[in-house]
Amino acid sequence: MIGFIQQLRQRTPLGWLQLSHEKSRLLVALGGIAFADILMFMQLGFQTALFESNTKLHNSIQADIFLVSPQARNVLNASTFTRRRLYQAMDVQGVKSAEPMYVNIVDWKNPKTRQKTSVLVIGINPEKQAFDLPDVNSQIDRVKLPDTLLFDRASRGDYQEAIAQVAQGKPVTTEIDRRTITISGLFSIGASFAADGNLITSDQNFLRLFPKREASSVSIGLIQLEPGYDPKQIKAALESHLDDDIKVLTKAEFIEFETDYWKKNTAIGFIFSLGVGMGFMVGVIIVYQVLSTDVNSHLKEYATFKAMGYNNFYLLGVVFEEAIILAILGFIPGAIAPLGLYALTRNATNLPLYMTVARATTVLILTMIMCIISGAIATRKLQSADPADMF
Repeated sequence: MIGFIQQLRQRTPLGWLQLSHEKSRLLVALGGIAFADILMFMQLGFQTALFESNTKLHNSIQADIFLVSPQARNVLNASTFTRRRLYQAMDVQGVKSAEPMYVNIVDWKNPKTRQKTSVLVIGINPEKQAFDLPDVNSQIDRVKLPDTLLFDRASRGDYQEAIAQVAQGKPVTTEIDRRTITISGLFSIGASFAADGNLITSDQNFLRLFPKREASSVSIGLIQLEPGYDPKQIKAALESHLDDDIKVLTKAEFIEFETDYWKKNTAIGFIFSLGVGMGFMVGVIIVYQVLSTDVNSHLKEYATFKAMGYNNFYLLGVVFEEAIILAILGFIPGAIAPLGLYALTRNATNLPLYMTVARATTVLILTMIMCIISGAIATRKLQSADPADMF
């Protein structure tokens, strides 16, 4: 290893010398790679925000096993199943409780602007702890009052004035489907691609808001287990005990159920994946143009190296050296710019858009592959160069 490092130090950096000789060409190449990286960073960031924002609710629910209808596509399209299945689930040994959760998306009036926005209304049994959210659990008694709800302070929209008023202990009134409601407390989950925010209330208040909805029609069943029981074993027991009109999911499967919907069954998930691929292809084309131009402009020099006895492997190494240098130098501005773009998008949309080490590593690897592919294509003409044809 020491000998290899010494050889590297003694080696003439032909790749860097060729790139730095034409500084304008180098800057254009780095700009192109940075643009491709920014495109990949943004698409990957949006894709991650899509999955995380739509599963924040799932992660905050305090349950070990979830029951949903087989026709359910995701939480917003949960369909319903009969509440009898929850009573039947209580017959299985190891089940501590089986509570209903009611979910529906609705337009409500912003208390300040009076404009309508889409929010997710969640109805739960206030006597049972359904969320792993201290703000909800400490204020749950408030939703026992008629037409009283808790509001998501991380909702998307202009709610600063209303949030400040509720935080001072002054309830705010607004409307849902022409019914006056009172916001008496705050919690935090966050906006998603499907809804601008969330409201939590009691199951009785939920049924008042949606009078056509029957109490026996449950959106999601929340199963909590006795200590020491394995969720996978209880899941198998529930599947054999309950009828085929119910789907039993562990918490991890419930989260994956939502993620799969957005990843495989919606256009937006495909668009973000396509955007990453397009950014990759843009980078390949830009780097290829730079390296191909460089190879063509130095073709005689490469032919001279061949005449001196250097083999194709050595010459290919020079081009790949250029590709690696371009990848690393182009990645630096390509990783810095998204930090500001992430913050701008996060402030505008309230979506969880942050730079992560895993994402930066992924884009760096993609950039290296992108440049190596471009280098491999650009060296095809170099391998066929004949010194006798050059002079």
